[in-house]
Amino acid sequence: MGYIISGIQQVGIGVNDAEKAWTWYRRNFGMDVPVFKDSATASLMTRYTGNRAEDRYAILAMNMQGGGGFEIWQYTSRSPKKSEGEHLLGDTGVFAVKLKTQDIDAAFKQLKANGVNIVNGIQIAPDGRKHFYVIDPFDNYFEITESKSWFKKKNKAVTGGVAGCVIGVTNIDKALKLYRDVLGYTEVIYDGVQQYTDFAGVPGGNGEFRRVILRSNKNRRGAFCRLLGDTELELVEAHSRKVDKMFRDRYWGDLGYIHVCFDINGMASLAERCKQANFSFTVDSRDSFDMGKAAGHFSYCEDPDGTLIEFVETHKIPIVEKIGWYLNIRNRNPDKPLPDWMLGMLALNRVKD
Repeated sequence: MGYIISGIQQVGIGVNDAEKAWTWYRRNFGMDVPVFKDSATASLMTRYTGNRAEDRYAILAMNMQGGGGFEIWQYTSRSPKKSEGEHLLGDTGVFAVKLKTQDIDAAFKQLKANGVNIVNGIQIAPDGRKHFYVIDPFDNYFEITESKSWFKKKNKAVTGGVAGCVIGVTNIDKALKLYRDVLGYTEVIYDGVQQYTDFAGVPGGNGEFRRVILRSNKNRRGAFCRLLGDTELELVEAHSRKVDKMFRDRYWGDLGYIHVCFDINGMASLAERCKQANFSFTVDSRDSFDMGKAAGHFSYCEDPDGTLIEFVETHKIPIVEKIGWYLNIRNRNPDKPLPDWMLGMLALNRVKD
């Protein structure tokens, strides 16, 4: 394989007010390290924004315990549109983002004390792990789940970063051709069809589903693989009702989960592999894009139901922006993880509440 997928770099979250949302995510999920805060025009995304280049403001925030980040994304040239109805489990798109925790009981207790809207009590997933769902003030669902994959454990936050996603699909076997065969989520943690008691309280969760939980290849490589950690994708196929598309009649950047982004190396090889598998890139920046504090090459493809998957090949990241210290990734061995101490320097940018 001529490309490397290190893990989930971030999940894009469309919001009305990026700064307000980030404050909530800092205080409740420990997403307190800004990799960048940037205003720009999304000129390459017109395919998904009504053939019009829209302006936006975005914050990429990380939790230094490990895991992927949030790209908190706000239109500045139009008002983002809300879904007309409530999203139900199994509707196509990203239903929930998985956040990892070292102590599920402590996480439940702390989030409850913070006044976070908890959907149900602690449940047992089919693979035996404990988990529970919460809703943020912006109607986004998060699944808090047990994990043993950590970059650093010295943090007051009760959760780490993004550990995966719950994605609604109409046909799991077709979706596997992307998520398993191209993206490398080859370890099957669970595959079954039934009604699931641990979906109790989740909208639409009382029907029958096929549910497949996939984990990323254990032999992860790349500059950021240690920081991003183990990730999993939970594909959910509803059998008891007709599903809707979460972003039907809406644009990328509107309210909700707008994409899942994977950190990669070897964009040309990945493009060819996606093309062979009939998931050709729909957007490709080709030349290096510059987001002020970070730069690289990005592209998008769609899963069989149109859910947007982003790929980013990072070229540089800011370590200490105030003194102009940037880390150039392009000239490194793409297989080799960055040293922990170097990635740990990102914490110098931490915002404390």
